[in-house]
This record gives sequence, structure tokens and C-alpha cells, in this order.
Amino acid sequence: MTMVRPRVLEARPADLQLAAEVLQAGGLVAFPTETVYGLGAHARDAAAVARLFRVKGRPADNPVIVHLAGLDALGQVAAQVTPLARSLAAQFWPGPLTLVLPARGDVPAVVTGAAPTVGVRVPDHPVALGLLAAADLPVAAPSANRSGRPSPTTAAHVTAEFGADVEVVVDGGACRLGLESTVVDARGRVPVVLREGTVTREDLGLGLRGVPAGRSSAAPGAGTSTAASPGTRYRHYAPRCPVELVAPGQGGIRAAIRARAGEHVGLVAAAPADAVEAVAVGGRVTVLATFHDAVELGRRLYDALRRGEQAGVDVIVVESVPEAGVGRAVMDRLRRAAGQLG
Repeated sequence: MTMVRPRVLEARPADLQLAAEVLQAGGLVAFPTETVYGLGAHARDAAAVARLFRVKGRPADNPVIVHLAGLDALGQVAAQVTPLARSLAAQFWPGPLTLVLPARGDVPAVVTGAAPTVGVRVPDHPVALGLLAAADLPVAAPSANRSGRPSPTTAAHVTAEFGADVEVVVDGGACRLGLESTVVDARGRVPVVLREGTVTREDLGLGLRGVPAGRSSAAPGAGTSTAASPGTRYRHYAPRCPVELVAPGQGGIRAAIRARAGEHVGLVAAAPADAVEAVAVGGRVTVLATFHDAVELGRRLYDALRRGEQAGVDVIVVESVPEAGVGRAVMDRLRRAAGQLG
């Protein structure tokens, strides 16, 4: 049976206006950001967001990030904008930084996961900003994939996930960064990293000795607050086949061992393509991606995991990267893809 596909639009003004009207009417629209593609719904329309959760198969207690056209729209969803939030927004918006703030009482509980906080950001992508401006409303937009799956970084990834459940996909090309936004609790005096991303601890002035991830800054002794952030409590980013993490430089060796045992192995490794290809055993190693640093791996990771699925591999072997800067975000995603929640 042929799968019914969502309507794919280009990023022309008329197309963005049509997509905006779908959002205003309570429909679902997938659109590109600099991080990954988001699946958007009118954030103040509880029924639309509830449908978004059903389509994704998302747990009800997993909050979604609200996307805004600009800083001046914060008051639509945030009850308080702290001095820290204003400072971070001035530095990093538009950009891949989500700020967790006290939610207005009229923000639907389905958006916040019934928590008293809401995550907000202004994306750094002309298509996303054009759509948000045309819609003139806050848009709840988690990644445009079924819950737990690798996030989409192209429109093709989105259409492969959804049928007629999604009205529109706006095609804005491949995402520039490929990793979800950094999530920071901005209710206190210092930023608290709840989810790692491409805005790093170093960028935030925290360094290696910064406040531990998940530690709330709202009040002394407030404990962990990962419930305020998506992507922190469940298995995420996982392809349909197992993912094995290995040490840097060991990917080719491990892939060859598993291939000799009769497995079809997908490989993601930090090596020149020709050197990695040399480990192929009887055609049973498929090179899914190579990379030179953590930034490049982050950009290619989700596409590589999806390519492994399409190739029908039995396992995907991925070389680790140093956990510094963006490497912390990459390793967080890889551990979750491998089911290593810690």
C-alpha cells in the first residue's frame, strides 16, 4: 500500500503564508531550523499540541520547546523574564539556545508537561523566522520525528516518518548544525545546563567546572530540574538497529570483527574515507559517515543513523569524540541512541 505523504512546500513567501495559515487553523507543520526540523503546532491551542503529542507518540510529561519570532514575543508564554534570560537572549538569539522560564498560567499544560516552567527560543533560520512572523503566534515544536527516533535534519527525513498525520512540510534544505538546542534554566542568577547542545558550557562562561547539568539554579537546594527540558529522561535519537560506541580510532577494527562474525555493520568513524573502506570485509561494512571533529559528527550523526537503517545493517559502530565543547552534546546523543541513559 502506498503511504500518503504530507504536502511538501518550498520556502517561498506564498508557501510560508500557506503554512502559517495551517498553524493558525490548528494544523501541524514541519519546518527547518538551524538545529533539526521541528514539528510545529499553535502553542496556545491545547488541542493542536495534544494532537502533536499523539502523532509523535510523545510521553505526556515530556515538555516541548516554544519557538518565537523574537525576544519581544516572550511575554506570550513566560510569566517572568529574568535579567539572566535577557542577557543570554541578547548574546545567543536568534540561535540554538533554549531558555527555561516560569510559564504563564494560561500556557496549556500539555506544552509544559504540567510543569510550572516553559522552554523558549528564537531559531536562527530564515525559513523558521519567516514562518513564525507570518503565523504571528508562538509555535510548540519538538523535533519532527516519532518519539525516540533520530531527529530529522532534512525534509526527506520528515516525510519518511509521517504520512497524512502532518499537513505540511516546509523544505528548507539540510539543517546547518544537526543537534538539538542547548537547554538552560535561566530562572536564577547563573545559567544551568539541562541539555547539552552547540551553545557550549564554555560559551556560557561555565567552563569544565560549571554548574552540573540538571542542577536547578532557581533556589538553593532545589535539586534536579531535568523535567523542565525535553530529551533528558527517555531513550532518544535511536535507530531501529543497535548502536555500539567504541574508542576513537577503534571503529574500523571493531567493524571488521563484527563483519567477520557475519554481521552487516554500519560504520561512523573519524578517518579518511579510503582508510575506513579498507576494513570492509566481504562487503559487509557500510561506511555511513566520516568526520574530522565533533562539530562535523554532530552535523552528520542523525543522517548517518538513518542511512544505516535504510542499508539494513545489523549494528552501527560509532567512534567516540572527546567530551569537550560540542563533544559533550554529541556524546550525550550517542549514549541515548545506544540506550546508555546513565
